[in-house]
Amino acid sequence: MKWRIVKGEKEDAMKFFELLKENVVFLFTIGNTKTAEIPGITVAGANPELIKYTPPADVELLYYGKCKSIDAIPATPDGKPTPALITYTSLRLTQVPFFVVDSGLMVKPKTPYISIGAPVGGNIKDGQAMSVEEVKESFERAKKLGEHMSKLADILVIGESIPAGTTTAGAVLKAFGVKDAVSSSMPSNPVELKRSVIEEAVKRVNSSDVFDVVAEVGDPVMVGVAGIAVGSSKPVLLAGGTQMAAIAHIIKKIDESKDIAIATTVYVADDDTADIAGISPVTVMAADPGLGDSVKPGLRAYAEGFVKEGVGAGGATLLSYARGFSKQEFLKEIEKDYECIVEFA
Repeated sequence: MKWRIVKGEKEDAMKFFELLKENVVFLFTIGNTKTAEIPGITVAGANPELIKYTPPADVELLYYGKCKSIDAIPATPDGKPTPALITYTSLRLTQVPFFVVDSGLMVKPKTPYISIGAPVGGNIKDGQAMSVEEVKESFERAKKLGEHMSKLADILVIGESIPAGTTTAGAVLKAFGVKDAVSSSMPSNPVELKRSVIEEAVKRVNSSDVFDVVAEVGDPVMVGVAGIAVGSSKPVLLAGGTQMAAIAHIIKKIDESKDIAIATTVYVADDDTADIAGISPVTVMAADPGLGDSVKPGLRAYAEGFVKEGVGAGGATLLSYARGFSKQEFLKEIEKDYECIVEFA
């Protein structure tokens, strides 16, 4: 099976799938939170110093097939590649246009990008992530961007890259009274560490206002994605895992009428600690890039619980299937890019 419905009605899921055959614009909203500096909370980078380079390096890969800010593509400490590789393959095959949105970066990418002037997120364990004023101003700029981007497309697909984003997502979900389920790029998800950070952060939340909550315990990528989605006049597919579930709650609290759904990978959908079906307020689809059948150990690792999702990988896989590629064809193309980008780099 190439993809399945994890939550929601078949009619709604099929509507989004069919829209992916039309004019699509892909946006990658990237940023940083200092929450990623907590030891052991993320492996989105081979060492702590490299973590701040992960988002810009991810989108450089999408543009150039290689990274310019760092010497090699982002990877886990033992060399498992960024999910941007999957997205790169999909964008290469489908030729769908994409744009990069700077939503609170520490390091700017060496690519074309659009900035919404968002701040870098603070460490939510220690204090407020952003000021409410910063959140509202960045949101309004992102909203205007979504309004204009949606004039170019029948559907907007939004991916993200932010190390430690599952932790800030868990904090926002808990603050909203939703289960604080969190996925992880590791099979041994550091749930207890994440939950201790979330518990500490959420104690400070003393308002139910959506902007107050995001300012206290969220991150700048949430602000960018939510703003773009709220501003869009067309349906929006959120390409990601638990971060996108938290963002879907933010969007629905601001505008209940927004037509949104989530596309993730089967690796997130099958992750019990993520509980994507339980925490999402909208339809969820899970695409299977078939990496468990790969001849490459670095790719098979995804099916073994590593990495799982990011940089729009689930939505990008679904896009390839909507455009007529078989699961076998898509896997072969991912392996071809893996050889060029990872093995022979």
